[in-house]
Amino acid sequence: MTPAEPRGDSTPDPDARGGPLSVMVDEPPVTADDPEPATPATPAEPRRRWRWTPRRQDLAVYGVFLLAALWVTSGIWADPAGRVAALYSSDPAQVQFFLAHSVRVVLHGEYPFYTDQFNYPDGVNLMANTAILALGIPMVPVTLLFGPAVSFVTLVTLGLAGTAAAWYRVLSRHLVRHRLAAAVGAWFCGFSPAMLSHANWHPNIISQFLLPFIVWRVLVLTRSTRPVRDGVLLALLVTAQAFVNEEILLFTALACGVFLFAVVVQHRERWAAAWRPLGVGLAVCAVLAGALLAYPLWVQFAGPMAYHGLSDTVRDYGNDIAAFFTPGSTTLGGNERANVNLAPNYSEENAFFGWSLSLLAVGIVVWLRREVVVRALGATGLFFAVLSLGERVSWWDRDLITGPWELLVKLPLLDAVVPTRFGLITTVVIGVLLARAVERAAALRVVERRTVRTLTAAGLVFALLPIAPMPLRVTTRPAVPTFITADRWRQYVGPDQTLVSVPVPAMGNTDPMRWAASTDLAFKIPGGYFLAPRNGVTGDPGRFGGRPSGIGELLAEVEATGRTPKLDDRQRRRFLDELRHWRAAIVVLPLNEQNAEPLRRTVEQLVGPARQELDVWLWDVRTLTSPSA
Repeated sequence: MTPAEPRGDSTPDPDARGGPLSVMVDEPPVTADDPEPATPATPAEPRRRWRWTPRRQDLAVYGVFLLAALWVTSGIWADPAGRVAALYSSDPAQVQFFLAHSVRVVLHGEYPFYTDQFNYPDGVNLMANTAILALGIPMVPVTLLFGPAVSFVTLVTLGLAGTAAAWYRVLSRHLVRHRLAAAVGAWFCGFSPAMLSHANWHPNIISQFLLPFIVWRVLVLTRSTRPVRDGVLLALLVTAQAFVNEEILLFTALACGVFLFAVVVQHRERWAAAWRPLGVGLAVCAVLAGALLAYPLWVQFAGPMAYHGLSDTVRDYGNDIAAFFTPGSTTLGGNERANVNLAPNYSEENAFFGWSLSLLAVGIVVWLRREVVVRALGATGLFFAVLSLGERVSWWDRDLITGPWELLVKLPLLDAVVPTRFGLITTVVIGVLLARAVERAAALRVVERRTVRTLTAAGLVFALLPIAPMPLRVTTRPAVPTFITADRWRQYVGPDQTLVSVPVPAMGNTDPMRWAASTDLAFKIPGGYFLAPRNGVTGDPGRFGGRPSGIGELLAEVEATGRTPKLDDRQRRRFLDELRHWRAAIVVLPLNEQNAEPLRRTVEQLVGPARQELDVWLWDVRTLTSPSA
């Protein structure tokens, strides 16, 4: 849809007669040879014919999307608490922690934007860590009844299905008239390789069901007769999305701006009719959304444990050019080994369209190049595909040139963006192009319509089958210790004390975050997986994790190598200092922890002998960490 342009074209609406998917079951006709029926006492009611109505078509499409999402997440649904996406499990544990935090916000009135339940005593700025309050709070009943692990897989399932359903709703009502065309485009928007990749770990990124409506309301503003009302509606959507994922909201705003600019460049006369309602509506949106988000954003950028700019480890995440022509790892034609070094990691495969779809997308733009919308979409998709290459443009992991992102990475707001994720915008562009192309193919006025339909279907199969979604690969993870689930920890840990796990909670050891989440965050832990300012100084650049912990690094090394070091008095004093800083009550080592024996011997050198309680080794350190010690 373009500014000041009516929806669609002048072709008749196929849905006026039930649409191309309509099926009508007719009664057999009555012929002259049929025997004359007896005259009934009362007129016989005509038999109702079942019709494939537009509403039933919509419900069928939504059902397909939900079944597909359940298929993708089936491996996790088999055991939500005991299974997690393979290769990397830190993000699911973090999300489960945030879901438990939402329970505390609703039931106990806890402050929503900051918590010291992990990284104690420094705490964590949740507004700067995507605490998904807009998802976690509605999921509170599920979290309470079934636990945060079930809530996590529910969010992933609904994120995929809901995003596809939302795009179908907007495409079928406001961009294309052909429901099958809308379903094809929405399918790709909801189940693209990028979405499947993020489904492993990032429900906040795949929950894009508000974005189609935000885009639609922005376009409505270009021809609105009630820009104030429309600006208010847009502000409410923007505010809600800010509590789902701010980065995706920023991407949506940038994409809308580039698309509208591409339209105006082609038809400057459209600007004369569009600028006034668009300006008024956006001003109203900015004022209202700014008022609603002013305090949360102040907490995010100036509150305790706020940071400025992303960690260097993710700042240069970019797509390899070859990634656009390779199927994603989580698809039918994907191969994890073949995709090595084409993406930062398996949770950031933000392109991976495959050769066939990439060629088809270019072919659609060439075929429909006379349409303003298609040319603007093509320019938008290409622009963000280039930005997604990051600071260094590479081909099969070999650096070629410096990318344009090098010029933008230090700008405000953009310094907090992961550049590879710009590929998500290109993904949506391709989905809309597919919908537009299917509709145009169905509307062609040719003699051999059956041949056209066959070729269209063959082209879609050729392009989409290699990247068809497959169930997420999963692996098992350790169960929460019985010591935690049986509440045995309660006799040791007070409200302002911590339970210290071995190894210490960190980006590579998030199991203790799951322990805490299983108790609705009833106890505090040091460390964890989060973004915070370096060295805990508010306003510094961000890094993963809190203040560096010497003992935390030592125990992580013992877990990885299985070697027990010989510790000196200085290391013992340092460990005690850290335990006092954390206000530790107990130190806990699960019996089934990797290299548990070397870890136990190491900790015993620091604080003395352990005792076994249920399924953990336990050290009661309250006498060592109390203020009087």
